[in-house]
Parts: sequence; structure tokens; C-alpha cells
Amino acid sequence: MLEGKVAVITGSTDGIGLAIARALAAQKVDIMLNGFGEASAIDALRRELAQAHGVRVCHSPADLSVGTEATQLIETATRELGRVDILVNNAGTQHKSVVEQHPLDKWNLVLGLNLTAPFQTIRAALPQMRERGWGRIINIASIYGLVGGYERSSYVASKHGLVGLTKAVALETAGSPITCNAICPGDVSTRIFYKTAKDLALRENISREEAQRRVAATNMPSGNTVAPEQVAALAAFLCSASASEMRGAALSMDGGWQAR
Repeated sequence: MLEGKVAVITGSTDGIGLAIARALAAQKVDIMLNGFGEASAIDALRRELAQAHGVRVCHSPADLSVGTEATQLIETATRELGRVDILVNNAGTQHKSVVEQHPLDKWNLVLGLNLTAPFQTIRAALPQMRERGWGRIINIASIYGLVGGYERSSYVASKHGLVGLTKAVALETAGSPITCNAICPGDVSTRIFYKTAKDLALRENISREEAQRRVAATNMPSGNTVAPEQVAALAAFLCSASASEMRGAALSMDGGWQAR
């Protein structure tokens, strides 16, 4: 049912966003990639996805932390690919410090990218979804959208806000074939996770494997991280007809984090 649809996926030149792009391209969805990186590497990625799956793949370097660029991303996708049927808000950032030492500019950056940008992309894409009578909006929140956390007040606030935005949009679209849901992963095996484990390995003089296990076990009772491909599979499911009555859900994938 997704063949011929168009997806905009923010922050999709690596990590979770790229995994989602691959999963949707495999279902014959045309893709608008978004994110930073070397131009040659992004062009190679774009061509790889297009050739592997026979879909159109474009890229926008829009910096979603900058005021109008989130809206411009939707306009660019509509112009280059003809429409936006699926919107995945994945781009995000964080800053770690205790509240009283948290710089205001970092607070504004985190809230701007993690919460204001999704509001802007949703606001820009929703009218055409309503016009065509179909749409899927998926917000990649975090387990920190459901629980608190130390030294990450702006991140926790932004992800709680994103879950709230998800519920509000879900209610406003509840009488239509447009759905809005959030995915809340725990620790995901991305570059940030591996860097944290590498630093621990050097600091404690232990193997990389042991460091990764320790970092994962800190929060995840399973002792495992979430793979980007697992998040992508859940996102693809949320785009399917089987998920048409999932509305406003905040779906955790956290290795038992919340079950403790």
C-alpha cells in the first residue's frame, strides 16, 4: 500500500533516520533525505537507495534548528517529489549539564530542534495530507519523553513536549485516515552510544565489548541496545494499514527500562 508514497525523514543521513529511510525505500516509498555530511557521501547514499529499490531519492541540507528551514524542507520535498505522505521527525540534539549550569542558548537549541522543528514540519505537511485523505506522522521521541533523567533537562523537556505534540495532533486528525504516533527508544546503537562506550573503555582500561555491555546495562535491564533497524521496522509498521487505528501512541522500545 505504500508504493508511490513520499516520505520526508529528518536527520536521515545516518543512524535511526537512515535505517527508516532504508526500510521505507524497500517498500517502494520515494524518499527525501535530510541531514548533514560530506556531499559526495550523501550523493552516493542517495544513488544507492534509488538503485537498490527503484525509487526516487532526494536530499535537503535544511538546518532544522534555523527558524524557517523546517517549513522550507516540506516545500522542497513537495516541489521535487510532488507530495508528502509520510513525515518522520527524527532529527535531534542534546546538551548535558545540571539545570543551574545549563546555558540558555543550549536550551533554546535543543527545544528548537527537538520540538519546534517537528511542530513546523507537521504544520506545513498536514494540509496536503488532509487534502489527499491519507498521511502518517511519526515522531522519534525517546524514553526520556516518558521518564526523567539526570543532567539533561532540555532534552527531557523537549521529548516530553514531543510526546504531547503527538497526542494533540493525533486528536486533531482522529476523524481522518491520518495518524500521528511517537516512538520512544532507549539506548540505541548509534555513533553517540559507541563513542560513550569507547570513552569508558579507555577510562577503565576494558575491552570495547565490555564497555558497550556496561553502558547498555546502565539503563537497559536486557543488557542490550536497540538497533536502528528495530526502530525502523516499528516506523514502517506504523505506516501500514494494520496500524491505522494506532493514534497518539508513545511506543517504548527500551529493553525493560520502564518495567523496573
